Amino acid sequence: MSVRRILVIGSGGREHALAWRLSRDPERPQVRVAPGNPGIAARFDCLPIDGANPEAVLAAARAYAIDLIVVGPEVPLAAGLADVLESAGIPTFGPSGEAARLESSKWFAKQVMSEARVPTARAEAFDDVHAAREALPRFGPPWVIKADGLAAGKGVRVTGDRREAEDFLADCFTRRRFGAGGSRVVLEEFLAGEEASVMAVCDGNHALLLPAARDYKRAFDSNRGPNTGGMGALAPHPGVGPALESEIERRIVSPLLGRMRERGTPFRGLLYCGLMLTGTGPRVIEFNVRFGDPEAQVVLPLLEGSLSELLLGASRGALDAGAVSRAPGAAVAIALTDAGYPDSTAGAGTIVGLEGLESDRNVEIFHAATAPSPGGWRVTGGRAAYVIGRGADLSEARAAAYRAVDRLSGTGWRARRDIAADVGASNATTRGA
Repeated sequence: MSVRRILVIGSGGREHALAWRLSRDPERPQVRVAPGNPGIAARFDCLPIDGANPEAVLAAARAYAIDLIVVGPEVPLAAGLADVLESAGIPTFGPSGEAARLESSKWFAKQVMSEARVPTARAEAFDDVHAAREALPRFGPPWVIKADGLAAGKGVRVTGDRREAEDFLADCFTRRRFGAGGSRVVLEEFLAGEEASVMAVCDGNHALLLPAARDYKRAFDSNRGPNTGGMGALAPHPGVGPALESEIERRIVSPLLGRMRERGTPFRGLLYCGLMLTGTGPRVIEFNVRFGDPEAQVVLPLLEGSLSELLLGASRGALDAGAVSRAPGAAVAIALTDAGYPDSTAGAGTIVGLEGLESDRNVEIFHAATAPSPGGWRVTGGRAAYVIGRGADLSEARAAAYRAVDRLSGTGWRARRDIAADVGASNATTRGA
């Protein structure tokens, strides 16, 4: 069946990238986004419905005769959106609510990894602040502390300062900063090495690994400051060659799929493997159950062929690995954020000049939290937009991205200036949640 009408669920830069790439499939499908954002709406039809409302999504799928739904964010997946849609006969790319626990509970993911013998960091879970404090000497310094549940990319603290570690525990247990997501914490062994993000399209039995990426979580240059949702990314990762990819599939992805199948909850969707490349091989820091953000923005431009056919086959349990191939070259993404991100978002910034970048064939703009304003785009959230540069290699891609950023003006926004500048250097920090 040829995919002619697609609905992408979500409202951020990842969903803009998905809509952009799917619309370029050879079949030229019609792509809609729900709810989208004003920047996406400049190029795609956006439906004003809540992606976390299964009945509203189902009604839209029927009204527009949708052939495939692609779910971008983790919250609707954790709430069981794919279960509702699949039960109604709507092909949906995204795991069941039970399989989505690989992301919605870090402790659940640790248990499954242990059962599947997937290499990962030693960890313990705690439901009480006093027990967690008493366990700190067993894990650090430095300490890696994670809120167990969903925390919008901000539920991890990596620190060598005992007081800062205890303050984060108080954030979770006492101040309830992450709500129910912080009612349990996981203390992990600190892993040193270089980070890598490997995303695999899975049909429950088999997987196709996409080009490896690397993102930059820290708010400021030189990997300083608090964790964010992601300040930029690059692909392909220069440290992940064919041999290491094969090892990742053999030691991590395949055993995980096998164990989920044995549990009666086969994983169909996008398995995101957040890895640390250590001296003893790749080890899992976290699993996500959807395309990474901002990794999708650099990986999707490097795919040729029919992404929609790949995702449709995976949703049906019949992965067609030949539906796509890897394009030559590289991509680098730079996040344009509110000046106070991630600690505060004033919503008073304006980015000027984004439209002028669209004529550059080596640049793409993906909107995340913007709204039209006189003379530019108003910043309406923490991460406002992404500038993507492409080139024959990472150096060319980085140069294209920063040339584009340098053409922008306005006030109340910022961007890191060192994305992809340290390619090949070690990045000994753990990922965000």
